[in-house]
Amino acid sequence: MQTTSRGIRWPIGFVLVAASAWAQVAAGVSGTVTDQSGAALAGAAVSAKNADTGAERRAVADAEGHYQFFSLPVGQYEIRSGKAGFAEVVRTGVRLAVGQSATVDMELPVGESSQTIAVNGDAPLVGVTTESAVGLVGERQIKNLPLNGRSYDELLTLNPGVVNFTWEKTGGIGVSNSTTGNNFAVEGNRPQQNLFLLNGVEFTGAAENNMQPGGTSQELLGVDAVREFNLLTDSYGAEYGKRPGAQVLIVTQSGTNQLHGSLFEFPRNNVLDAPNYFDPGSAPGFERNQFGGSLGGPIQENKTFVFGNYEGLRQHLHQTGVDLVPDDNARNGYLPCKLISPAPPCPTSGLAFVGVSPLIDAWPAASPGATRLR
Repeated sequence: MQTTSRGIRWPIGFVLVAASAWAQVAAGVSGTVTDQSGAALAGAAVSAKNADTGAERRAVADAEGHYQFFSLPVGQYEIRSGKAGFAEVVRTGVRLAVGQSATVDMELPVGESSQTIAVNGDAPLVGVTTESAVGLVGERQIKNLPLNGRSYDELLTLNPGVVNFTWEKTGGIGVSNSTTGNNFAVEGNRPQQNLFLLNGVEFTGAAENNMQPGGTSQELLGVDAVREFNLLTDSYGAEYGKRPGAQVLIVTQSGTNQLHGSLFEFPRNNVLDAPNYFDPGSAPGFERNQFGGSLGGPIQENKTFVFGNYEGLRQHLHQTGVDLVPDDNARNGYLPCKLISPAPPCPTSGLAFVGVSPLIDAWPAASPGATRLR
């Protein structure tokens, strides 16, 4: 027996991004401004500028030279600090990741205020201060690692303690063990105990008690729509919670000051597939075509940006099924003697039943060479 399933078309999505961020999916920068002797420089001006969007935040160091920026969108940053009587220092290439805080200390040498000293971004400037960096899956990994189906959540297993047991699911739509998405157990917790946050908004699944997001295609968004995500296991701060399992912080892609985009198409078929033991002759037919594209750019430079992503999925999948059907003796009205009650005396050849042929004929006929159960 073979069945056929068809894929679905994913909708087009557009995102308008202004200068805003969510605490759960943002990042932070803090540090101390000192002179070359290590003395704190109170009142020093500090700015953090996003290299992609031009968004800039400013702060002033306190009496102990400390400064801090909260809720910064993830991305590459330029940290700049200066004060009268000291040369300005600029540190570029500071990368902020989702759900993390970085420490960038600034040391200002004595000099003219018009003098600027640039520091190479390859220096070890960033230090994680709160959440662990182990669970971070960055843009480069999402875009470049091979994914069968382009469902980014399958990259969760790059982290230790994560088990994907989607193949064991049996539930239908709307139940706890739903088959409409991938299932992951993190650090021994049940999949329903995980919490997914998409740009700070709770991202749920097909039922109230199934918090693993997904769709009928078994795929979750697309790799071009996701910038990065971070997996927090059991050591996250008080701003996370609601469920005792893992917290998955997802940040979608957005537009920048530069126009950028992509086009793709990935075909698959069963030409090189080998039949398994139960396939009648050749391997079941299979055709899959994934295609789409993305485009992002500025509407108003340094202020408002747009990003759109479309992914299409077309699939024709035949599957071989194994079922129990009546054998030829049963179709002729005979059943094994040991199945007849009461038992003996009973002929060893079986017993003929009258009027069962219309019911037996409703079953498919057994395939040639099918195994007979006794």
